[in-house]
Amino acid sequence: MSESKGNLAVWQGGTVWLTGLPSAGKTTIAMGLAEHLQADGHRVQVLDGDEVRAALSAELGFSKEDRDINVRRIGYVAGLLAGHGVTVLVPVIAPYALSRATVQDLHAARDLPYVEIHVATSVEICADRDVKGLYARQAAGELSGLTGADDVYEVPVDPDLRVDTQHQTVNESVRQVRALLTARGLS
Repeated sequence: MSESKGNLAVWQGGTVWLTGLPSAGKTTIAMGLAEHLQADGHRVQVLDGDEVRAALSAELGFSKEDRDINVRRIGYVAGLLAGHGVTVLVPVIAPYALSRATVQDLHAARDLPYVEIHVATSVEICADRDVKGLYARQAAGELSGLTGADDVYEVPVDPDLRVDTQHQTVNESVRQVRALLTARGLS
């Protein structure tokens, strides 16, 4: 949304939270969407889950408590940026509904737009993609606690949008998210 202050238009930022299994396509969609939004003149920041974890949460493991802390930290940073007029794209697994609700509540308390996108891809398709080799390592017994394989992923019950990446191209997924953002005044 933008509002006019004198002759200047002030852009109100917001957070687009993309949640799903590892290798579902969250980051791919976020990067494609970022290109389109930037081309339209929007201030955009992608907060990739892996990158933010390495920078802000390197001391955390993958217990439920540590994952919750990591998601809250990412949500806090997203809220700060959104409050300064940035459209923040957040591709993270965020496996627990309560953590995602906490981030949404943080945005609501500051009257910041928040959109939850569930990148819905079956674990079989994610394992086939396996861009980081996580599913192969889990299958070989070298890794445990992989979300969707041997650890829980709580599927969003009522996301703002569910994107089915196994039945559409990346460009179709980006267009679908962008249409929602346009309808919500965020694009």
